[in-house]
Amino acid sequence: MEGETLSSGGMGNGRQMDGKMAHTFQKNFVQVQNILDQNRLLINEINQNHESKMPDNLARNVGLIRELNNNIRRVVDLYAHLSASFTKSMEASSEGNSAAKPGHKRNRPPP
Repeated sequence: MEGETLSSGGMGNGRQMDGKMAHTFQKNFVQVQNILDQNRLLINEINQNHESKMPDNLARNVGLIRELNNNIRRVVDLYAHLSASFTKSMEASSEGNSAAKPGHKRNRPPP
């Protein structure tokens, strides 16, 4: 995968990410999806325990809700990391494009 490029077609600006960065994004998105899948199972179990109204099940919900909250924190952290990585990648790409085209300015319409 080293040296491959992935076109960022959805961005419409022609920038490209190298294969390593694309792999990192893919890996993080898979982690997020796995955590969200686990959260769905936790929420289902929490709901079943709540509906049962059995004291042992309700007590178990305390731990399940803690686990759910920790998972949500992990998802937030992963998205924050993804955002920072993406921003850094785009800044590096932008700097690379600027270096290749000295003096190139974007034309803005008059106010």
